[in-house]
Amino acid sequence: MPISLLLVEDNAKLRPALAAGLEATGAVTVPHACAAGEAALAYCLARAAEGAPLPEAALLDVQLAGALNGVQAAVALRREFPRFPVVFYSIQDDDAYYRDFRQAGILSHYAYVRKSNYLLPPMIVPLLRDALAGRSFIDPEIEARVQAVRHKDEQSPFALLEPGEAAVARMLAQGLTNEQIAARRGFRDKRTISRTNGQIYAAWGLAASATDEKVARTRAALIALTGRLLAWDEAGQARVQNERGEWVAWESEA
Repeated sequence: MPISLLLVEDNAKLRPALAAGLEATGAVTVPHACAAGEAALAYCLARAAEGAPLPEAALLDVQLAGALNGVQAAVALRREFPRFPVVFYSIQDDDAYYRDFRQAGILSHYAYVRKSNYLLPPMIVPLLRDALAGRSFIDPEIEARVQAVRHKDEQSPFALLEPGEAAVARMLAQGLTNEQIAARRGFRDKRTISRTNGQIYAAWGLAASATDEKVARTRAALIALTGRLLAWDEAGQARVQNERGEWVAWESEA
């Protein structure tokens, strides 16, 4: 039996052509195609409410027309329909997409491939069959980028902060005073920001190395601006870790 496929592609010219190509294989039928993840979710929810059969799988471009990208749309679908089989394909090379995929925690019933490596409909059909069977596949090029983003995120100083602390650190980098930060964050007592600053300094190793709060604040702002965890030696030289984990002298780009 042909696979009943939900196609989500925001390119108005490619969408019908891809649907026709997939159906021409004889292995797929495309009962519904749309441009946005929100529309895909609405379609499936409406089918479920009517007691009508759902598509067996979804093929989603990662870049879509709506507020949700393809990965986020798949997460929304699988929240309502657990382990709903999905295949993502993309020509976009944006860290945000790889970050969304890594954080989505999708473990099975999926494939994620680079569109240029799977251009033809007959190449997509085996991916759909594998996703339906519960298997997982990620294009090696995609996997390499996912891991590169993971490494980048783990090296980010913001990974050491809680969300509220990270928001304050970014405002420090904008040159805001404690009073201004407190106002933006909705705190009545500016001392709340002082306490948060202390947590930021401690997380970034500035509490012990900079006894002067102004120095610690300046250094925290530099770390937030560069997105790199810097450390200062006794002579005041800023250092940063290289790819081998060695601390080397850091030179600003200014």
